[in-house]
Amino acid sequence: MIRFSLLCLFLWTAMPTAPPPWGFFGHRRINRLATFTLPPEMMPLFRANIDYLAEHAVDPDKRRYASKHEAIRHYIDLDRWGTLPFDDLPRYYTDALMKYATVEVVGYRGDTVSWRQDTVIGDRVLLTSEAQTIDVADTSYRQLWLRSVLPALRADESNIPPDSLLAVGFPGPIKKAVVTDHFSAGGILPYHLAAYHRQLTQAFVDEDAPRILRLAAEIGHYVGDAHVPLHTTENYNGQLTGQTGIHAFWESRLPELFADGEYDYFVGGAEYIQTPVTYYWDIVLESHALVDSVLTTERRLRERFPADQQFCYEERLGRQVRTQCTEFSRAWSEAMNGMVEDRFRAAIRSVGSVWYSCWVDAGQPDLSELSGGPLSHPTDSLPVLQTSPDSRAHE
Repeated sequence: MIRFSLLCLFLWTAMPTAPPPWGFFGHRRINRLATFTLPPEMMPLFRANIDYLAEHAVDPDKRRYASKHEAIRHYIDLDRWGTLPFDDLPRYYTDALMKYATVEVVGYRGDTVSWRQDTVIGDRVLLTSEAQTIDVADTSYRQLWLRSVLPALRADESNIPPDSLLAVGFPGPIKKAVVTDHFSAGGILPYHLAAYHRQLTQAFVDEDAPRILRLAAEIGHYVGDAHVPLHTTENYNGQLTGQTGIHAFWESRLPELFADGEYDYFVGGAEYIQTPVTYYWDIVLESHALVDSVLTTERRLRERFPADQQFCYEERLGRQVRTQCTEFSRAWSEAMNGMVEDRFRAAIRSVGSVWYSCWVDAGQPDLSELSGGPLSHPTDSLPVLQTSPDSRAHE
């Protein structure tokens, strides 16, 4: 990020909630610079529409308050599910839902039985209730989720057809069945990235320029979010450790002060991503590994710096705004060994690599025929995730 836009500064000071990840200008800058990591064959479309890609990098943040489905796409609270490297946390969205959801089955006499997935053994899934354990075929149970449960959840429905449960081995009789998602509220960022990756690849296959640009701009936003350590923890704003405000300090104040004159934006060319699901999980795991350093260095700095040297007042849009002092901010940046710059640089290269990899996987279509002026921005919304019943690789 070079500087925050005046509008972004106003929103940060006027709103009680945390600022958008990296700030609006930061997301725009990441997308803009990512364009220059691409090979010449992609430039006819991407360079011609660089302003579009930068401007619409902030669209996902604009939707946060318009759609209740949007917020969970920007983070994942990994520490809800164990400790690094989170080997027990499924890397596919359907697997995670199956593991952590409950299915409430209501009989005709009004009795209710709550079922949860217990263990997967070979090609069988063990489901347990308070009084019983059943085992069902993994393939059949997965098809139930892909064909009946996930569409219901996307449509904000919790009811699932009783016949679909009976067909996979649930004991009857069943009058009503309800599924409760205990997982998604903790964030779905890496799963959402994998879904966007597939959609962008398909847009290249279809040679659909407006959709390519739209998806490219927006996946750049989520890739940027994944590089922010505090987007991978329940303690996202230091609220659990008495460090409230650390979120904006890390991803907004430090780049605001130092990105313009001190950050190195020569990040190298885009690289092909062999396994997208693994790639996105590696990003969030790397980010999460930095959480302790973020919190610990800031806490030590607060203890060392006099209170009257931690916060200063600056004039913005004719208002006096309380923010971290420059020297206090610089001391924290140095204590973290330039972590914010490193993650910013990594985000730029990652965005370019994602765009490049989707294009390669689509067969490297000729983008020169799709070049032209800025394209209008479609207003239709994308689903949270798209899944395919045919292969686990497409969940």
